[in-house]
Amino acid sequence: MNSLHALPRPVAARAPHSPLDAANAHAGLAGILRNHLLRPRYQPVVDISHSRIYGHESLIRGPVDTALHFPDALFAEARRKGLHPQLELASFRAGAQGFVQHEAAGKLFLNLSGSALIHYWTLWGDDMPLRLLKDCALDPASIIVELTEQDPLSEHMTELGNAFACLREHGMRIALDDYGVGNSNLQLWSEMQPDLVKIDRYFFNGIGQDDRKQNMVRAILKVAQYLGTSIVAEGIETAEDLAVVRELDIRYAQGWFLGRPEETLLTELAPPLRESLRARNPAPVSQRGAGGTAASLRVEAPAALLNKHTNDDVHRLFIEHKSMHAVAVVDGDNRPVGIINRRDFSEHYAQRYTRELFGRDQCSTFMNAEPVLVDLNVSIDQLSHVLISEDQRYLMDGLIITRDGRYDGLATGETLVRSVTEMRIEAARYANPLTSLPGNIPISRHIATLLEDAADFTICYGDLNNFKPFNDVYGYWRGDDMIMLTAEVIKRHCDPLRDFVGHVGGDDFVVLFRSLDWTERVQRIIAEFNEQAMDLYDDQGRHNGGIEAEDRYGVPRFFPFVTLGVGALTVTPSLCERIRPEDIASAAAHVKHKVKHGNLSLVIERYTGGALPQLSD
Repeated sequence: MNSLHALPRPVAARAPHSPLDAANAHAGLAGILRNHLLRPRYQPVVDISHSRIYGHESLIRGPVDTALHFPDALFAEARRKGLHPQLELASFRAGAQGFVQHEAAGKLFLNLSGSALIHYWTLWGDDMPLRLLKDCALDPASIIVELTEQDPLSEHMTELGNAFACLREHGMRIALDDYGVGNSNLQLWSEMQPDLVKIDRYFFNGIGQDDRKQNMVRAILKVAQYLGTSIVAEGIETAEDLAVVRELDIRYAQGWFLGRPEETLLTELAPPLRESLRARNPAPVSQRGAGGTAASLRVEAPAALLNKHTNDDVHRLFIEHKSMHAVAVVDGDNRPVGIINRRDFSEHYAQRYTRELFGRDQCSTFMNAEPVLVDLNVSIDQLSHVLISEDQRYLMDGLIITRDGRYDGLATGETLVRSVTEMRIEAARYANPLTSLPGNIPISRHIATLLEDAADFTICYGDLNNFKPFNDVYGYWRGDDMIMLTAEVIKRHCDPLRDFVGHVGGDDFVVLFRSLDWTERVQRIIAEFNEQAMDLYDDQGRHNGGIEAEDRYGVPRFFPFVTLGVGALTVTPSLCERIRPEDIASAAAHVKHKVKHGNLSLVIERYTGGALPQLSD
């Protein structure tokens, strides 16, 4: 969140400043800098996966009750006066000094614009990191410099890259702020290789109800995975938006729902928020099935208590449990706070005098305080993102398995890699070779999972009208294009966190909906497909409204455009006894048959038990 734009929410109206007050305040910008009158506010950045505060962003304020109190006016005036490098430097130092005075832990996000960064790099060269901090005792390794979006930087990439390299040599990390708006662009991301990218609040405002924003964020996350960059979600203001951020597996988040900018630093999350983050939601039904859950990776292993056990105790644990690759460290409530890798610990303990110096110290001495925590109900498929994460220490440290946020066991990185690989091989084995969508066996498994969950769902069975003559006239390659179009349109209108899309084969598709608005989604799928399918005909076919071809009896006749027909069957498992997946599939095929032979686009019925449904009124 850019300090130049981090405005507080509107407050109650008050009398406007008089022109004289405003003039005095504007004239006093140099005095604000000279007299060190800037005051930082600190907003927490939360590590969602570990349910804790990762760091704070310093957001600067001018003197209270002046026209330059809020950052937009303050920095706008600095730009007008040509003092913005000096103001940014003073803000940087004020944020760092305040962080030290509060004896704060974690990371500190400090903002600098590209022009200010290049200015001080040109002025100070390799001394820039130390000169930025001046006499502040803050460890540079705790600082994350946020590059704000105020300046177009495409013509200054070389100088900016040199400045970044200098900061990194001193232990500082780099974040790209407000990605997706302003001058934060893909070129900057690709060439500067920031450690973190903060996605602008625009993409998360109402994301829980906006499929378009969800898809845009997923596209950005694919870039982040490819470039090995961690992501911070900005502007999280509702529980619903936070839930989507969690399901997207974004690790870090910031926003008013998680903590507001305050003079004092928040040391821990409010208990209700912390508990809600630790109580990991079950895996979406679209991601459960043959791959299993993290419970299949779990092995029992004793843990060390943070304020009780010493390094000597950990040493004894490793001696007593020779197959144990690591030791989890937990707090008094049995919640994991870290992990100690066996090999690293043994190497430290083998060094001369280490045991004498550290043996009686708390077991946190050689602990990784950012372990990978995984709820035992999370699907293996969801864990596949760990394999391409920035932090690869899980390969040696392994994972900590939790149950309702509390320690439940360990898992090795090797086991995770093997399980994810087997899951993907299994998925590829039953996937349709053209669309890569799950085939008959995964579809049946998902139906079984939905029946076990005992929640209402809808199965939609769709196929294409007039597809065979289209395929005969234009050839199988154009027919494949029509099948791919069907798959793409269906996927585009389904929620991947709630719905499951399968390809039975040929032109037959199955969708298992848990989205409450499934009717509207199906209607959009039919309308969009029917419109785009016409583009796959040649000019004459589009002009005629279809094509001439032989029917199944060899008789030439006219066939109109290919269209999509869908038979929908709503299922309430609790109202039916001993339902089998094949019963549901057979009943859905029966509804699809009515669509086909009634020349309809959509038929909706309710499953009432047995192999075939009764007709609805």
